[in-house]
Amino acid sequence: MRGKTRAAIVVGLSATALVAASCGGGGGGGGATGTATGGKDGGSFTARGCNPQNDLIPANTTETCGGDIIDLTTSKLVFYTPDTAKSENDIADKIETTDSKVFKITLKKGYKFSDGSEVKAKNFVDAWNYAAYGPNAMSSGSFMEPIDGYAEVSPEKSTVKTMKGLKTIDDYTFEVTLSAPASDFPGRLGYSAYAPMPDAFLSNPKGDFGKKPIGAGPYMVKQWDANSQIILVKNPNYSGTHKGSADTITFKIYQDSGAAYRDVQANNLDVINDFPADAIAGGRYKTDLPDRNALRKDSGVVQFVGFASPKADPTVQDPKFKQAISMAIDRELVIKTIFNGERDPLDGWVAAKAVGDFQAGACGDYCKFDAAKAKAKLAEVPTAPKSITISYNADSAHKVWVDATCQSITNTLGVACQGAPSVDFKTFLDALKARQTKGMYRYGWQMDYPSPENFLVPIYSKGASSNYNDYDNPAFDAKLKEAASAKTAAEGYKLYYDAEKMLADNMPVVPLWGSSARAGWSTKVTNVKIDAFGRPDYRAVKLK
Repeated sequence: MRGKTRAAIVVGLSATALVAASCGGGGGGGGATGTATGGKDGGSFTARGCNPQNDLIPANTTETCGGDIIDLTTSKLVFYTPDTAKSENDIADKIETTDSKVFKITLKKGYKFSDGSEVKAKNFVDAWNYAAYGPNAMSSGSFMEPIDGYAEVSPEKSTVKTMKGLKTIDDYTFEVTLSAPASDFPGRLGYSAYAPMPDAFLSNPKGDFGKKPIGAGPYMVKQWDANSQIILVKNPNYSGTHKGSADTITFKIYQDSGAAYRDVQANNLDVINDFPADAIAGGRYKTDLPDRNALRKDSGVVQFVGFASPKADPTVQDPKFKQAISMAIDRELVIKTIFNGERDPLDGWVAAKAVGDFQAGACGDYCKFDAAKAKAKLAEVPTAPKSITISYNADSAHKVWVDATCQSITNTLGVACQGAPSVDFKTFLDALKARQTKGMYRYGWQMDYPSPENFLVPIYSKGASSNYNDYDNPAFDAKLKEAASAKTAAEGYKLYYDAEKMLADNMPVVPLWGSSARAGWSTKVTNVKIDAFGRPDYRAVKLK
């Protein structure tokens, strides 16, 4: 999972509150939109960054602040093409199976980490075992769940350190046996949780590796100044074919999207992936950054509001209360007034357009604004809260839409609602993880790979790494396993859709809208594109 967020006050929510103008601009609605090709290789550019939640260890990074760095400093078995997210072999030479349960993986020889050591089979096997081992508390450990033996390795007090489903055959070959067939397993292996780890980490995982990690990607971390910047330089030992253009990329850490936006306007920052709300409203960014902006609507990024874990707030657990909240949100109006009409309302929990060939509409009437039905549903709740908050991080442009969503809830249900900002994304996410967040919270999801499984298992299955509301539905989990074991993708998609529809009964989170991906850039750079995951393709950025 990869996510981001912003602050509180009430915004007028009439249809004329913000004018939806359209003028100029350089972005389209789909594809890897951005500037034309051209420019020159080498040199350096700056990009807006944010504080990673944890040290830079792939298996312990589940958010975009650290994820942007991890994606540039690691290589995996497969690589996702920026435009379509289609997977192709990278470190893997071959991934073979006859039954979608036992996979023989052969590596390319000579692929190296940034310290010059060669990537071998044991670097995958040992890394995956380390990620899965419960006492290590890696946030992406649950991505190893399909592998046979995960159940024995993953408990917090486990003494079993290796999964029986992993076997090193020789230096360049290893075998993966799953607990049940999963036809889409090879397509998952481009996610950072599956990155190989060098011997330097595996021999001393508790050291300072995470501050200056060693990876097999096109870049490596030269310097990390907390709350200030992360500087990446080209990895001289990079062995792959997906090289970066610039010699140096500096991620400057901002706690305010408005400040970053103004710096791009003034050419003091080169690339941003987040615009402040007042620049989006009315399409102002198109005149602020003429021919220096891009928009992509089909990225696999979705926005929800979730309900606190029962451990943190038992008052918001009634499914009927959650359903009433969902029907009280006028998604179309918020999108029109706050987002200049540049987002699409969600009618389910999976970004169906990004996944492709997946059925939409799982949420049904619960994701349609209906004041009368919302009030009637709230009346069925014995002890509904009289007030509620929506928590969010204040270092990204969330304040205005949170306020507008709150106003829609208050106007419809009479439940007092207001935003509750955290100073930055790390603080916000740490509170969620510690089950300290009450009421509701803003929640975004950026797909890790194009599969409905990725929108369902990591967020809603019991004990999953991003299941911050502690949703627990045995029937839902059983359906997910049935879907994963399907013989064909088409059969699996149908079963995933059946599982997705179950979420409407309990509404662990309220689907809001697909988060259109935007990028802006300075006059110094060109070839800025938005990839299928909704992020700038930093490898492609060139200097003019």
